[in-house]
Amino acid sequence: MSTSTIDPSLTKGGYHHGDLREALVAAGLSILEDGGDPTSLGLRETARRAGVSAMAPYRHFPDKDALLAAVATVGFERLRAALAAADQGGEGADREALYAQGAAYVAFACAQPGLFRLMFGGGTRPGARPQALCEASAAAYAVLAARVATLVPGASAADEALRSWALVHGIASLVIDGLVGEAVRIDPQAAAALAGRLLRLEPIPG
Repeated sequence: MSTSTIDPSLTKGGYHHGDLREALVAAGLSILEDGGDPTSLGLRETARRAGVSAMAPYRHFPDKDALLAAVATVGFERLRAALAAADQGGEGADREALYAQGAAYVAFACAQPGLFRLMFGGGTRPGARPQALCEASAAAYAVLAARVATLVPGASAADEALRSWALVHGIASLVIDGLVGEAVRIDPQAAAALAGRLLRLEPIPG
């Protein structure tokens, strides 16, 4: 189902079991893609976007946090897919594959800033995240960790994976907050190119 439009055949009362939940998640994604603020994404607006009654979401989501978690889970699934695709396209070299993942991470954030903010705490409570969201987040991170493990000794791999994640996440945050220029903020390809340049810089000599 497209996240920019809701299937018009799914009218009020016309949902099959499971379709309503999918439509509500799609509606939440659509709101974020249209520039919505993840902290203000709620059940009522999502229901309106999906074309159902204000009470309909409660059939699948007991509260706003449950809806946000479901939307964020889809976000991490998309991020994992983007990282995996970039890794496979890394020109056959382990380090290039890692750089490609970093560029893909930043491009993802630039293309979907509202979703990216939601995924990393914009409305969800880390201590109360459901298992599905935790698993989706871990699966995305595992793509990065697996590539790092091919580049550094086993004892250092965990720290290096965390360092690499912190680096690209920091670049992504600066980009979507407009702190490195408007031209980069609105252009995922420019954001990816910036990330690629920064990741390839040699460390400052000690």
